[in-house]
Amino acid sequence: MAQQCEICGKSPQMGNQIETRGKAKYLGGVGTKVTGISRRKFRPNLQRVKVTTRRGGTQSVRVCTQCLRSGAVRKAVRHKPFSLGSTGAGSTAAGSTGSGKANAGAAGS
Repeated sequence: MAQQCEICGKSPQMGNQIETRGKAKYLGGVGTKVTGISRRKFRPNLQRVKVTTRRGGTQSVRVCTQCLRSGAVRKAVRHKPFSLGSTGAGSTAAGSTGSGKANAGAAGS
């Protein structure tokens, strides 16, 4: 179904929309009156999210925001996280001989 969460199964529900008039008693009025009742749909807040599957792939699913916030879904990583290089070549060149300005001046002359 299009309007259904694929995790918890939340789907649209029917309810009433109530029209009122008048001022509430606690605000100094004589009370509110119901002037009309009409049927309406309460739709879940569904979002399209790319999710990592158990096999390691990604899949686009429709998930309600309650499942997203509770952590029931693991979103797919769009970019690899930043990490420092594990090889020693980059770190030894910068830190072994002191400041970079002295080395650059000696190499340029």
